[in-house]
Amino acid sequence: MLNKFFKPNFYWTLLLFISPFGIFGQSVTVSGTITDADSGTLLPGVNIVVKNTSNGVTSDFDGKYQIDVEQGDILVFSYVGFTTQEVPVTGTTLDVALKTDAAELDQVVVIGYGTTTIKDATGSLTSVTSEDFNKGNIVTPENLLSGRVAGLTINTGGEPGAGSTIRIRGGASLGASNDPLIVINGLPVDDNAVGGSRSVLSTINPNDIESFTVLKDASATAIYGSRASNGVIIITTKKGSRNLRVNLDTQMGTNTLPNKIDVFSGNEIREIVASERPGLLNRLGNANTDWQDEIYRNGMTSSQNLSVSGAIADVPVRVSIGRTYQEGLRLTSKFERNNFSANLNPSFFEDHLKINVNANASFEKNRFAGGEEGNAITFDPTQPVYDPNSPFGGFFQYTNIVDDGVLNADDLLSNSPFNPVANLLQNESISNVRRIYGNAKFDYKLHFFPDITATVNLGFDEQTADGYVKVSPFNPLSQADGRIIGSFSQYDNYQKNTLFDGYLAYNKDLGDFGIEATAGYSYQKFTSEQYNTGELLDDGPDTEPTLNVDTDLVLIGFFGRSNFSFKDRYILTLSYRRDGTSRFSPDNRWGNFPAAAFAWQINEDFFAESQAFSTLKLRLGYGITGQQNIGRGNRDLFLARYVRGLPASQYEFGGEVLTVGIPQFRNENIKWEETTTYNVGFDYGFMNDRFTGSIEGFYKESSDLLANAAISDGSNFSNAGFQNVGNFTTQGLEFAINADIIQPLNPNDFRWSLNYNATYIEREIKELALNQDQEVGGIAGGTGNTAQINRVGYAPFTYYIYKQIYNADGLPIEGGYADLNGDNIINGNDRYLYKNGNADVTMGLLSNMSYKNFDFSFNLRASLGNYVYNNVNSARAQFNLLENNAVASNLPRAVLQTGFNVTEDVILSDFYIENASFLKMDNITLGYTINSLFDGSASLRLSAGVQNVFIITGYSGLDPEVFNNGIDNTIYPRPRTFLVGANFSL
Repeated sequence: MLNKFFKPNFYWTLLLFISPFGIFGQSVTVSGTITDADSGTLLPGVNIVVKNTSNGVTSDFDGKYQIDVEQGDILVFSYVGFTTQEVPVTGTTLDVALKTDAAELDQVVVIGYGTTTIKDATGSLTSVTSEDFNKGNIVTPENLLSGRVAGLTINTGGEPGAGSTIRIRGGASLGASNDPLIVINGLPVDDNAVGGSRSVLSTINPNDIESFTVLKDASATAIYGSRASNGVIIITTKKGSRNLRVNLDTQMGTNTLPNKIDVFSGNEIREIVASERPGLLNRLGNANTDWQDEIYRNGMTSSQNLSVSGAIADVPVRVSIGRTYQEGLRLTSKFERNNFSANLNPSFFEDHLKINVNANASFEKNRFAGGEEGNAITFDPTQPVYDPNSPFGGFFQYTNIVDDGVLNADDLLSNSPFNPVANLLQNESISNVRRIYGNAKFDYKLHFFPDITATVNLGFDEQTADGYVKVSPFNPLSQADGRIIGSFSQYDNYQKNTLFDGYLAYNKDLGDFGIEATAGYSYQKFTSEQYNTGELLDDGPDTEPTLNVDTDLVLIGFFGRSNFSFKDRYILTLSYRRDGTSRFSPDNRWGNFPAAAFAWQINEDFFAESQAFSTLKLRLGYGITGQQNIGRGNRDLFLARYVRGLPASQYEFGGEVLTVGIPQFRNENIKWEETTTYNVGFDYGFMNDRFTGSIEGFYKESSDLLANAAISDGSNFSNAGFQNVGNFTTQGLEFAINADIIQPLNPNDFRWSLNYNATYIEREIKELALNQDQEVGGIAGGTGNTAQINRVGYAPFTYYIYKQIYNADGLPIEGGYADLNGDNIINGNDRYLYKNGNADVTMGLLSNMSYKNFDFSFNLRASLGNYVYNNVNSARAQFNLLENNAVASNLPRAVLQTGFNVTEDVILSDFYIENASFLKMDNITLGYTINSLFDGSASLRLSAGVQNVFIITGYSGLDPEVFNNGIDNTIYPRPRTFLVGANFSL
């Protein structure tokens, strides 16, 4: 019995043992040809790898391959732009037809009032999705894009939660807003932040964003008409899914001070004073205080974000909550944001009706800290921060104590500077900002005519802010009667933005012809008001509360767009918008904004069988866009307005003295600023779009420029106001490339991809009203000085200064300037125009690398040809400033390079115009991902990184990236942040 049982089982066991080495273990050589499933085209460069091994090859130029495998192995075929296929080895010949990956080649991008694909786009646009966002300490959403898009520059301040100056192709206006239009899920937002908020984007959680689309030329932006002259950034937030997904992301880090202005130490000041100003020796202290160190600190930063998406009653839903906390480098400054968002996108009637509801709530809390950098640079370093005998809260102050039992201005040394640390710690400026925004979009594909879709989009954005400014009763700030008693003032601000969009879209293919048409109507209304209790130091009779209710702004638009295509090779886009604004008089209220664009898929006609040229597309664009944004306080310039206040005219009527309102500036003829844009673009892709990019040239002409300019004496009740003053042009070139440098056969092997872009921009003023120069660019030092000018034939905000003369040793001669007009007199007529603060060339580079479970990325930005006026040195680095109202003052060490003494003689020297070109590494991040959690259904990524890693520049100041058109009169330093993070996905 045992023998009968043993024999058959023995044979089966033996067979199972030898089968892997026999039937399944037999080595074979497999060969075949790989083609495009749609066109039958042979595909070279396809990766063929044995699954779960590093054994692999690539197909040759004829699409053929050969690989040694074992029977039963699975071959994985992968190629950029095509769906990956897994095929088991069943013989020695294996031909494979790969299917096009529509998600790759026909990536849908959001545009104005609709969508398109990268392939069919005719305008100049760039789409950046969440997979390609910048990494690191991203507090406000625009920094996800910094350095990522050709023609887009983002300059963010150093404050916690700071806003940014965003420019697309340099902006298009001289005095009106140059900010691009921001559209969130179809809702254009007000670019004026509510008072108390850091910026218009600071309340938005970057973790909720799915993609950005940057529209750059008029053919892409003109459908937004009145607000599209400076480009459009469309933000699309993340939506729900039917499958359960959970994501928890957390980051923590510390902000550190990377650099300081180089000034003298306490000991050095004692030596200099003994030599240069011995009369001040009795005013010096015994300390060695670095006041910049004292006003700064290391600050903590953290963010936590949790999102859950899935289906509830078959309705895709996504819910997220987030918290961001950031301490600023400057003492007391901090930013806190708490977010909640919900997205529902149900569909009904067999997907004929689709609804997308986005609801977002944000609570932002700020503590602001006043700018004490200038004071910290110059405050006497021989004095201590604290003085236990000081009546001013224990802080050192320059005193002249009058023993009358009352703390007042007489107890201070007249006109002496205040302790910068005390100014920060004894001032409390708090704001609380609440924002609720979102939209509900209804898309209905008509049952009786499914080629037409009707869309209604309802948007809402309400922001409220309240806050207070409290000054300690021990702070030296005094009120008009000289008392030092502290202060407490409160404010409330409110603004609301409501939107209604309704439009019809028609989409039909007629053989080789395709037609898309959209027509609609838009109504948007902005309301705002500000309340302030008005106290300066106490509730005196001259500090009455004020309530300012801004005039409502209403924008109405009628728009249409048509796309015509033939064989998907030739595409023509026509759009038109007629916009009306309540900001202008009825005679000038309406503007017309047409646009046209054409695209030709060249490779379809000339290289259809080529494997080298996968994309070759020519784009031509033309359009006119508008501008009417001249600030919240200028919504009714065409109306007669009067404001009560002092001084004012008075008259007596019936024994009562009545105050006559002060007439305000009025301009009944003010009208639209318009920008005409021409664009030529060439999109390319090689090796089946392994290398893709674009080359573009553009020319913009802005006419009827809106600017706050001087007016003729006696023609109005003001000396300046917004007018249409002239025109200027902007032209440039853009280049962008995305490259998969190394594509491994095995996904776990080393992989490397790059994104690089470069932009060249040149601007020139062509016309100004009455051909009159505009002196701009106010600077510190002296009285009423300006360092820039707007003049026909030059770039806006060109520096207007004297040409410095140097001695035989190459050192600048104080007050020595070139007599440029040859009249043997040095005066204002010898000033000349030299450089400007805008870069000629900007560049961005993003590098992503991975190996097995490790990933490594960094992004760099460069700016070439931008110049900065170093107002820190020009206003402070002179030896005569050692004495400041009978007390000692510190100086920037740069004074040793010049030996200058008198500020007024040197402040407009071109010596202070410095080349501020730079190369900056914004972020570097190393990550490690564990993919095998919970049987492979979850993953955990751990990361560490540094933000604001380094900067290479020849500029001698703190940072070459400055605001105010290139004038550096101290900035809030940008922190260097060290980060660790974890991301859990389920």
